[in-house]
Amino acid sequence: MSKVTQSTIQVGELATGQALTIPLYDIKGTDSAAPSVYIQANVHGAEVQGNAVIYQLMNLLEGYDVLGDIRFAPLANPLGINQKSGEFTLGRFDPITGVNWNREYFDHNIDLATWYAEHQHLADDVLFQAYRATLIESCQARLKQPFGITTGHRLAVSLQSMAHKADIVLDLHTGPKSCKHLYCPEYDIDAARFFSIPYTLVIPNSFGGAMDEAAFCPWWQLSDFAAKQGRVFAVPVSAFTLELASQERIDLADALIDAKGILAYLSHRGVIREKVEPADMARFGCYLKDYKKFHAPKAGLIEYCAAVGQPLNAGQPLVNILRMDLYGTDDAHQVISLPMDCVPILHFASASVHQGTELYKVMTNVFRL
Repeated sequence: MSKVTQSTIQVGELATGQALTIPLYDIKGTDSAAPSVYIQANVHGAEVQGNAVIYQLMNLLEGYDVLGDIRFAPLANPLGINQKSGEFTLGRFDPITGVNWNREYFDHNIDLATWYAEHQHLADDVLFQAYRATLIESCQARLKQPFGITTGHRLAVSLQSMAHKADIVLDLHTGPKSCKHLYCPEYDIDAARFFSIPYTLVIPNSFGGAMDEAAFCPWWQLSDFAAKQGRVFAVPVSAFTLELASQERIDLADALIDAKGILAYLSHRGVIREKVEPADMARFGCYLKDYKKFHAPKAGLIEYCAAVGQPLNAGQPLVNILRMDLYGTDDAHQVISLPMDCVPILHFASASVHQGTELYKVMTNVFRL
């Protein structure tokens, strides 16, 4: 029923002069009033499972009546994807600047007082069109600024410019060794019940450089500013980061589960005509302030004792640290636990760590959604 068309977009140039491009896949909706969607994957080189989810989702959508325009950008970071060393993909950080590829997006810092004063006479739908145009124009100006921008920032702003055209933005990632989890803005917490993801991190209106924040923060800021002027409207754009378990992994059967979860959300939002029910499953959340990082208290060889996605009681073993250089002493083997109940969400991939390495991220003060 729905036809997928393919194109490419240039996001930079290689040192030898070749154009750096990424593939795009589009489904044209039949209702211009329906929400539009932008979905990207593989911004981090090793985080490939999002491509499998996009593949399964495009297959599913061919059998549905698609009302809203949908754009897919799999393989969104060809530089990171091709950043290999032996059997491993190192594409988490821009090798030129050392910056995390997913912290390169543009904070517009719109002067809302001035902008709103000039546009407040507009009806809501026209106001939103004008604000969207402002964000896209800001991206284009950033790409063309006279002193230039870094390779990674150019890639990010090119992706961001496409995302700003959509009402719904989904950024597909994975962790190192991870269970599935969702980053969801606080204003949109009810949306978490549609995705096939058991754990949700509820995030504030604060820009940290990631794609989901780049997409929703300007609109949340506009909504808050208008509310202070006595004009109340819901945040018009929804954006989420879906963490689809572990990196360096393709699982097509699991990808189908996540694609169906996305389909349930798109059905709820009216992007497709058909009704798709979300998976019947328990879902839990915590606020981002309660998402804690545990760093290695000393160097050594690590046994990761706590399973990701499984509740861990206070005092239960989190890691064992083995120090062969201290064999024969009490410090050769140390069991580490945490003083509070938590749910481990992800852990570092390597068993060999320096002191201070981020070993686990855990959810605390967990509540049921």
